Amino acid sequence: MELSKKQTATQSQKLMVFVLTMALYGLATLFTELIPSFQAGIVEFSVEYFLFIPLTLAMLFDPLSAALGAATGELVFSEIMLGQFGGLGELEKFLTVTIGVYVAGRMVKNPKNYKMVGIAAITGTGLQLLMGTVVDILKVQFAVEDFEAVAGLPESVFATEGFAFLNDLLFSGILFCLLPTLFLVPKLYGKIEPLLGMRPRDEKTWLGGINAKVVIGCIVAFAAAAGAELLATSGTPLIEWEAEWAESGTALAIGLVVAAVIAVAAIVALKVKAGKKQAEEQ
Repeated sequence: MELSKKQTATQSQKLMVFVLTMALYGLATLFTELIPSFQAGIVEFSVEYFLFIPLTLAMLFDPLSAALGAATGELVFSEIMLGQFGGLGELEKFLTVTIGVYVAGRMVKNPKNYKMVGIAAITGTGLQLLMGTVVDILKVQFAVEDFEAVAGLPESVFATEGFAFLNDLLFSGILFCLLPTLFLVPKLYGKIEPLLGMRPRDEKTWLGGINAKVVIGCIVAFAAAAGAELLATSGTPLIEWEAEWAESGTALAIGLVVAAVIAVAAIVALKVKAGKKQAEEQ
């Protein structure tokens, strides 16, 4: 009976991590729609995403719950809530974001270790970007998408996609993934876990690093992501739609409000739960 109760509490905690990550990252992806990009020659400076949010939660809580929450939040709020859905094409971004955040979360044993937190953050970000780059190259190689050369770069898909990868990693990856994660993870460690009734991550609560099972699972997931994107680009997207009001200002405003309400509700629920637990202990 006690074992069953403990298992239910664990699943409840994972669900809360999922909802919190989904709402916060969904809200962040909507904000990126409002930030303009800047072009300096062949270099484009744009905020791709605020991946530090799920990276931070994955390093403090359950990595898989945070990873799935981030991918779901981006799909729901920056796609469906804005009136568009790309069918199979959405699976590629969903799976690559999940893999990147999950791997980063598994890598950190001690959240107070700045060096490991930094390595995990840039690894997870780089992995997600690299997988997207590989898929884009495959689409050109398999002739399911035309290659668009960039002025100033060699007319090679490898050069173009490689440059785009480095540009995103060095700009968005460092400014909006690595640096905020380096600041937040050690700062929040030991302070945010009690809100979920969880112990801070240590040798006993750590799930373990990157093992063969994790690697194989990520490879299979990436293969599924690449296959889905190739099918979608070649003309087999399955369920695909776009509303007349897609990406309108009204849709964006509604999405921001909904995401904010869910995030606030999740935080309030955490505080109430923590307050009840403190009262019971007293």
